[in-house]
Amino acid sequence: MAAAASAALIVVPLTGAAAAALVTTEPVTPDAANVMAANLDHAQDVADAPTQISADADAEFAVDAPTVKVKKNPIVVHRSTTSSGATTVRNSRPVVASAKVKQAIAGSSVIAYASNFVGTPYRSGGSTPDGFDCSGFVSYVYRHFGISLPHSSSAYWNVGTRVSSPKPGDIIVTSGHVALYAGSNLQIDAPVPGKTIQFRAIWQNNPTYIRVTD
Repeated sequence: MAAAASAALIVVPLTGAAAAALVTTEPVTPDAANVMAANLDHAQDVADAPTQISADADAEFAVDAPTVKVKKNPIVVHRSTTSSGATTVRNSRPVVASAKVKQAIAGSSVIAYASNFVGTPYRSGGSTPDGFDCSGFVSYVYRHFGISLPHSSSAYWNVGTRVSSPKPGDIIVTSGHVALYAGSNLQIDAPVPGKTIQFRAIWQNNPTYIRVTD
């Protein structure tokens, strides 16, 4: 005699700790779970990314960069003396549009030629456009006009003719320094290490003016 098999669904109620384990006081938010999963995937992608990018030797690259125009302007440097006798230096705005500078350049071929070297760095012992010291600059400028001058500031006491009313292009001589007179309270010279050829105010006290042209 064959016996028929049957299955019965038995439901057992849960109580106590087992029931509490199935209950949460905060609802599950599917969106938050998806965001977290996406963040984990992104972090893994970053970790798996190569740290170096290689390319063939003949690969070509194009980089778009803005065009930058730099305009070199003369700088006027004013020196002042404190009550203690110390000398300070301060830079003023560029004087490229200064009426004094324009007048000096227009009225003196010496100053006009010298102005070409504004911005050239000071170099101790220098006498070329790669770098000038004070006497190297003055002698280089005048060499352009066929006049030979010494490359030593102390030797300028014995050249040319001393004048009381200087004109642009005359040489300003003081102890240890020479410059080119460019007009009322204006000169162009090679100042000190760290500075460049520039138009600036005449800071020398009681300088001697020397003329080497007719």
